[in-house]
Amino acid sequence: MGERGGADQAERRERLSTALRQTASGDASALRQVYDMTSAKLFGICLRICGDTQAAEDVLQDVYVKVWRRAGAFDEVRASPISWLAAIARNAAVDWKRAHERHAPPTGDASLALIADDAPLADRLLEDDQFRLRLHACLDGLNTHEADAIRRTFLDGLTYQQLADRVESPLSTVKSWIRRGMMKLKGCLGDG
Repeated sequence: MGERGGADQAERRERLSTALRQTASGDASALRQVYDMTSAKLFGICLRICGDTQAAEDVLQDVYVKVWRRAGAFDEVRASPISWLAAIARNAAVDWKRAHERHAPPTGDASLALIADDAPLADRLLEDDQFRLRLHACLDGLNTHEADAIRRTFLDGLTYQQLADRVESPLSTVKSWIRRGMMKLKGCLGDG
């Protein structure tokens, strides 16, 4: 950097330090100068950390609110004005990112683990189909009253009383058909 470049940098640093001191005194136009001199750089910091333009703009707005409130804490002996402002921007963006990572739904591969898949696996479907075939074969082996009573109550959802009314038989008879049929089904289906 040439002699003139160093002088320009020193001049910008002094203008920014002066604007921060005036901002600390409550001068809103000085805050506008701070914004004009630094917003592009601070926006870049926010965007790099947040990864989203809208979020970076929101964080940048918060940064200048913090600058307005904390300008009196700036000490040019400890840090350059742009370093102090960059630290505020970086911390605000990191805080935003942490807060949104905690509350945002995961994306990509991480979200796949959270997607509930209630669909049965192929082997479970095969077992269910095989059981269904065995059940129907066993039902077909029962006498007509038993098979009909079991189908209507367990498959069609009728109560014992509704079935008794439909077949015009006593409730105790319907219960007996179901009980005998269930015992025969248990023997037919076995353990598995």
